[in-house]
Amino acid sequence: MDGTSKTIVVGVDGSEPSLAALRWALDEARLREARVVAVYVWLFPSLAARHGEIPPLGFEGLRRSAEELLDEALEAVADSAEGVEVERVVAEGAPPERLVAVADGAELLVLGSRGLGGFAGLLLGSVSQQCAHHARCPVVIVHYGERSGGGASAGGSSA
Repeated sequence: MDGTSKTIVVGVDGSEPSLAALRWALDEARLREARVVAVYVWLFPSLAARHGEIPPLGFEGLRRSAEELLDEALEAVADSAEGVEVERVVAEGAPPERLVAVADGAELLVLGSRGLGGFAGLLLGSVSQQCAHHARCPVVIVHYGERSGGGASAGGSSA
């Protein structure tokens, strides 16, 4: 990150929890007079690549699809983005690693929580948990779902 400007990085995957996190990040950026870097991380199907099979879209097609999904997410929250500078970043790789790398030097890293928790969360691993553990900046996890009545509530971790 450019150390001269206030930056809030937010992970976006198009899900409702990530849209709630994006809205939260935009509201917070307005308060802090910061810019938002919206990051969509996608992972090339490594198993298929290892066996020489390339999905019908190919690498560039998958990247374009990721860019379109990020654009759609930003369009869905356009009303919240008024007056906030938003940068789009599409990155290929493991989401926790890429998000932490992009957030290096940021004021905040904001993520949505799908709320899997429990045993399912342990089996699948948690992007939020890994980012909270490895990020060098404070991490805000915006909870979305049952506990918050379908709306969003934020909880954080300080690096």
